[in-house]
Amino acid sequence: MKIGILSDTHNAEHNTRAALGILRERGIDRVIHCGDITTPEIVHLFAGFEVAFVFGNMDSHRTDLIDAARRIGVPPPKLVQEVEMAGKTIAACHGSDHSVLYRLMMGGKYPYVCHGHTHERRNEFRSAYSVRLINPGALGGNQPQTRSFCILDVTADTVEFVELPALF
Repeated sequence: MKIGILSDTHNAEHNTRAALGILRERGIDRVIHCGDITTPEIVHLFAGFEVAFVFGNMDSHRTDLIDAARRIGVPPPKLVQEVEMAGKTIAACHGSDHSVLYRLMMGGKYPYVCHGHTHERRNEFRSAYSVRLINPGALGGNQPQTRSFCILDVTADTVEFVELPALF
């Protein structure tokens, strides 16, 4: 069972559309967005997906994002989300509040903790806590870097990073 993990779209509509198009092509209809959505227009692009949105530190118009999520029929963004897949619970937060990230990581409840914020890819297993920390990278932002998202296969316990050109 696979789920797409995106983060830090920062209103990059072109890259968000491209990432969602790749997920559709691969038959993946479940997505976690790890925050910094920034605008309701980005939320609307996720129509047709089963998506869990997390608030990021750049999501200042939270009421608008909540309303947009409701309009496309998905639960509203929260600071922390849990997604059940194949008998496993995936936790997601933005990562800007390190105490939240560490609490999720060290709690022993989640085999996967997904986050964003740093714009740096991460696929790191912490054996002390039996948890895999995943950061898909960023789809937007003002840094000249390769844009990316990832696909988590919870059955195979693998993470595949998918790169997009840093043109937008």
